[in-house]
Amino acid sequence: MGNSIYHSSVIYNRLIRLNLGQIFSSTVMNHILSILISVFLRGYRGKTVDFACASPCHRTTIAHFLNHGKWEDAKLEMILKEAVVRTIYGESLRSGKPVFCIVDDTISSKTKPSSRALHPIEDAYFHQSHLKRRQDYGHQAVSIMLSCNGFVLNYAVIMYDKSKSKIKIVQEIAQELPAPPFPSFFLCDSWYTSADIIQAFIKKGFFTVGALKTNRILYPAGYKMQVSELASYMKESMPSIHTVTVGKRKYKVYRYEGPVNGVGKAVVLLSYPENAFGEPSALRAFLCTNCTLSIEEILAIYIERWSIEVFFRESKQKLGFDQYQIRSSQGIKRFWLLMSLAHFLCCTGTGKNGSFKEGYAFFQREILIEKITYIYQCGAAQFPLNDVLALVG
Repeated sequence: MGNSIYHSSVIYNRLIRLNLGQIFSSTVMNHILSILISVFLRGYRGKTVDFACASPCHRTTIAHFLNHGKWEDAKLEMILKEAVVRTIYGESLRSGKPVFCIVDDTISSKTKPSSRALHPIEDAYFHQSHLKRRQDYGHQAVSIMLSCNGFVLNYAVIMYDKSKSKIKIVQEIAQELPAPPFPSFFLCDSWYTSADIIQAFIKKGFFTVGALKTNRILYPAGYKMQVSELASYMKESMPSIHTVTVGKRKYKVYRYEGPVNGVGKAVVLLSYPENAFGEPSALRAFLCTNCTLSIEEILAIYIERWSIEVFFRESKQKLGFDQYQIRSSQGIKRFWLLMSLAHFLCCTGTGKNGSFKEGYAFFQREILIEKITYIYQCGAAQFPLNDVLALVG
């Protein structure tokens, strides 16, 4: 019969494969296991009361484990990063396709506490939300994904606590990543198309394909001007304007190749939706440091960036990223780390590399089967019904 209603062999075995049992005590392993099991239970929101539903311990014990427990979360982070690199770079070697390193940030919104609050949530600030188009109070997370051949894993989720810039955070990620097996690509929005980041990734074998702000400086025919100014001279009838189909939509695109301030020689695409040519608010610009690629190839690569938006949505819907109520900075970072571990297990733990959605459904089903099996075994062993009901909750 299984160890208890709070155990899951299917998850525990995956943790053992990552050699976590050789690093952490049984107490730490049990807490990690309980938190991971809770992810797949109905009603999960990332709160300590949810963790307690999958643990024999009181929720305050699990909260202490996250906030103040003496366990080496840095070792778990290192093991998880190594596993992600090994998996994605392995896929690159197998398929011969490039690795995409994708960076973006998101906000976990929180309610601003009263000035009289005794224990406010740590490291929560106002951040500019691009989605809400206003300042939003909460935690801002910089996420780094690695993908290859359609397979996507989360490499790191880092809290932006204003102790260092987001540019510096991503620079350090570039410096710690090993060089990929083949020339690869760093993908980002316009915030991260910084010269420092681009140079850091070039040193590791990553070209950059990213959105570009329309106030960036170009030098067409040797004249210094902003992207938006160059766009103002464009006419739809010009032979240098190309019609490109991306997905089901058509765009009018101009290709500039030449110096970009702080970057050097690069390609910049100036793009309008087909039916909005010349409208300043519709202008989008994209940078590519690999000048050998065509317009279609650059845009197809940039579309790969969408997978990080999917990760943010799944993390908020299924991993409690928007609803947790942990107050200490250390506890929040540990929670994010364990949710990254849950994401990794979902994508790799079914016996094949797959999507988070498929893996989530797999573990949810397997844990339910384990629970039903345990209850059946209790009945066969003639355990008192009230005792079994108390265990199941």
